[in-house]
Amino acid sequence: MVGSAESRLVVLRGNSASGKSSVAAGLRERFGRGLALVEQDNLRRVVLRERDRPGAANIGLIDLTARYALDAGFHVVVEGILYADHYGEMLAGLRADHRGATHGYYLDVPFEETLVRHATKPIADDVDETQLRDWYRPRDLLNCEPETVIGADSSLEETIDRIMAETGLAHLPALDR
Repeated sequence: MVGSAESRLVVLRGNSASGKSSVAAGLRERFGRGLALVEQDNLRRVVLRERDRPGAANIGLIDLTARYALDAGFHVVVEGILYADHYGEMLAGLRADHRGATHGYYLDVPFEETLVRHATKPIADDVDETQLRDWYRPRDLLNCEPETVIGADSSLEETIDRIMAETGLAHLPALDR
């Protein structure tokens, strides 16, 4: 078992440029100290510098990092594309082992909107439409755990407000760390 009955685990998934990183940053800003961000892109691309493949090392690293943070008394947001067929088993195990409340969210943004949002990102010149199309998986929902689908019509602030309220983070004190 991992975490405590009071800890919150939020799994935030969606396609590239769906707003996951912005939502995760907003949750942390709103909550304050005591909310750990476990970002797939950072662990996979920066720490390990590996491709997203089934069985890749980053899957275990994401799992271990989330578990460590939960056991250290943090609430945790696991954020990334996190393809269901690559990460589903790990996420199901993390959910099953977490003592506290776990909430899953999938940001569902149509491909055309993905292109518009991607154009505003720093990597826009490095990643073209063909690559985005190859990565894009419509409604890649996990079949092992419930996920709340949030559509492109929900603003960043509305999405942050919703997740803060539904997870109970809005009513928990920040930690003095």
